Amino acid sequence: MQASIVIRNARVLTMDETQPHADAVAISGNRILAVGSDVDVARFVGPQTRRIDAGGATVLPGFNESHLHIFSGSVALNTLSLFGVRGFDNLRTALLRFAAERPDSKLLIGKSAEYTLVSETRNMTRHDLDAIIPDRPVILVAPDHHTGWANTLALKMAGLLEGRDVGVGNEVVMAKDGLAHGELREINAMGPVFALGDTGGREGLGFETGGEPAHVTATERVADIAVLRQGLAYCASLGITSIQNMDGNLYQLELMDEIEQTDGLPVRVRIPFHMKSFMPLSDLEAKAAVWRDRYASDKLRCDFVKMFMDGVAQSGTAVFVDDYANRPGWKGEPLFTQDHFNEIAANADRLGLSIAVHAIGDGAVRMVLDGYEAAAAANGPRDRRNRIEHAEVVHPDDLPRFGRLGVVASMQPTHPPGSAGTPLEPYVSCVGEARWQYCFPWRRLVDTGASIVFGTDWPVSPLAPISCIYDAMNRKVWRDDLPDHRLTLAETLAAYTRTSAWLEYMEDRKGILREGYLADLVMLSGDIEAIGLDKLDTLRPVLTLCDGRVTYEA
Repeated sequence: MQASIVIRNARVLTMDETQPHADAVAISGNRILAVGSDVDVARFVGPQTRRIDAGGATVLPGFNESHLHIFSGSVALNTLSLFGVRGFDNLRTALLRFAAERPDSKLLIGKSAEYTLVSETRNMTRHDLDAIIPDRPVILVAPDHHTGWANTLALKMAGLLEGRDVGVGNEVVMAKDGLAHGELREINAMGPVFALGDTGGREGLGFETGGEPAHVTATERVADIAVLRQGLAYCASLGITSIQNMDGNLYQLELMDEIEQTDGLPVRVRIPFHMKSFMPLSDLEAKAAVWRDRYASDKLRCDFVKMFMDGVAQSGTAVFVDDYANRPGWKGEPLFTQDHFNEIAANADRLGLSIAVHAIGDGAVRMVLDGYEAAAAANGPRDRRNRIEHAEVVHPDDLPRFGRLGVVASMQPTHPPGSAGTPLEPYVSCVGEARWQYCFPWRRLVDTGASIVFGTDWPVSPLAPISCIYDAMNRKVWRDDLPDHRLTLAETLAAYTRTSAWLEYMEDRKGILREGYLADLVMLSGDIEAIGLDKLDTLRPVLTLCDGRVTYEA
């Protein structure tokens, strides 16, 4: 058989434990034809074969981004990045320049605004933003996307200036003058401001409410598809061949399906049914199970349920077993009661749906583990592959429960404060030194039998897998006597490829480079094993193939 593409002279990391290394890969159609030496693969070269010399660079399975928000991330490509911006004067310069470049934008949005952007000693207020731009609505969003700061005009237009009940775990922070302070905690509080923007906030509906847009014109739909195409192409340019979205609604599924039916999706897409606390239990059967059956191809799937148990430590919305170190008497408030969560978990499990739950604090992590254990007790043995998103702090009593219950830890190497240029405060003070050794405990989780997958939570953090791998391998401890939670390079790469495919129940056809498997791979600009950990971030994807199709080429 003649190969359509042959890559030779490569350092192939197959992620296949039966054949870890090879020199060449042959592809026919959307499948891998052969993996082996240059001589082994040469027999598949014909007159129509495209031959690629890797020049000794690494070829490995395409990256599987296990946690991102594709619609909001795609929109964020056209917003102001405040990553690394510090101080009021620098904020003013960046925001005024951005506003001048977009005179017709309905809402000015800045992303990756640090909690300490304006001051190390106080939170940003609406008055800070009014001093820069008072006559156009503005919102800045923290890197974790759980806190935002809006100017007075935006708050007034969104109906938030005099406060509003935005639900449990969400808050419009009020000032002493009886008007909104400017700080908006969690998505329900920020949502009314995002609704003022060019997209009408549609990109946040699957995240904020799990609901659908009330009305979308044909023009708006075309614009939304264009935005998603841009985001998907960006994924491919970074060597990503699979994404696991962490918010979902039918609208996103329909848009993705339209892209697949026209030009074809450049990455494989997995989207959840997003279950919120106010939704009826019947939605699991009437919607989640129906969507699973409707979208079940290798390119577009909807086969799991996403939930939130808490918020984030920086805003006081994460849930801890013991009090916040900087707020005695406060442990945080969960978004579900234990009984309610147990009921949802048991019903989703009964329907054969896997579950992914955002849980930051050790109290929230414990509640989710308790719910998974209750579901298993109710429904009996099953290959569940449930997961906890972030698991930033895990109580020592709960560390071995991940492995025992088969719960996957879905982690983000860019999230530990001090990584990727992020500040330590206010996180480390919120958590407190007594819990530091149990923060982002990758090594301990793996050593106690847990499986780990890696992602970025884009647009919360930059999307590039290579940068994320660099951050994972170069993570620094906050104090010299704290444990080093880094994994090996091989474990880290597995968390971005083989294990992520297994998590999707697709380990029989992707995540490793093996004959007969789907032709999803990335070629880098150098040898990832030889370059040195401190230089990992200098590598770049130069070729991405998804389903045998070139989706990016430098």
